Amino acid sequence: MTRACLTASLLLFLTPMGCRSAPACPLQMRSDAGKALDDHRNQQAGWQAIKAEARVTQWARDGRIRGTVLMFLQRPNRVRFDVMTQAGPAAVLTSDGETFQLSDLREGAFLHGPTCPENIARLLGISVDAEDVLRLLTGDTPMIDATERSMECRDGRYVVTLVAADGTTQEVSFSVYEDDVDNAPAEQRLTLRRSVERAANGDTRWEATYDEYVEVDGQSFPTKVRFVDRVNDADTSVRVKSISVNPEVPDGAFQQAPSPGMSIELASCP
Repeated sequence: MTRACLTASLLLFLTPMGCRSAPACPLQMRSDAGKALDDHRNQQAGWQAIKAEARVTQWARDGRIRGTVLMFLQRPNRVRFDVMTQAGPAAVLTSDGETFQLSDLREGAFLHGPTCPENIARLLGISVDAEDVLRLLTGDTPMIDATERSMECRDGRYVVTLVAADGTTQEVSFSVYEDDVDNAPAEQRLTLRRSVERAANGDTRWEATYDEYVEVDGQSFPTKVRFVDRVNDADTSVRVKSISVNPEVPDGAFQQAPSPGMSIELASCP
């Protein structure tokens, strides 16, 4: 036992809890970053729509906001979020991939315009487009346009590093299914755990983490997602309470019209 581990053990009253080893990397390790990314995306491709209920907490410049959100997500880029209170809906955001609409029922305001990261962030505090919001909530991640890719195993997890032409970098971390650790590389199923994008100077732009996965109809989804947007100083935590795969999507679910008496405002994009 090393001196450091012995000291840790003594501090913990000689219990073995202080000397845990890091998870081991697979005996046969993956080395092809592109194939790992493709394999993971193919694993996540077995659904077209999702209906879910989640508890969302957001910390931003204006303080903390917490509430229940009902979600409809349909590939590739259709989203609907109903923010609920005990008295009923407080806000509804919809996007059919091109048109953005937001009903603020508390303020009696209706915003509409093109779908862009700035408009999505008006409600969610996540400055990404509708397709990437869908990815983040379902165990996938946005990707930078990389000119270089590399891959290694650290502490039992594969880490794919992407580098763009402008110096932007992204690290994407995967764990391996426990039953697959001894399998050949091509047979190792991957679970996304973390994705972080950094500017050329090393400053973090955003970071997403994914935990507490569940299996639903043969598909794996995280029930705990956290997205930290450093640029907009927002921290959003999503705890999924229920999820169903490929539900019947009502007609018009991704579009809405202003209620009578609402003020109407054009929400333009930069």
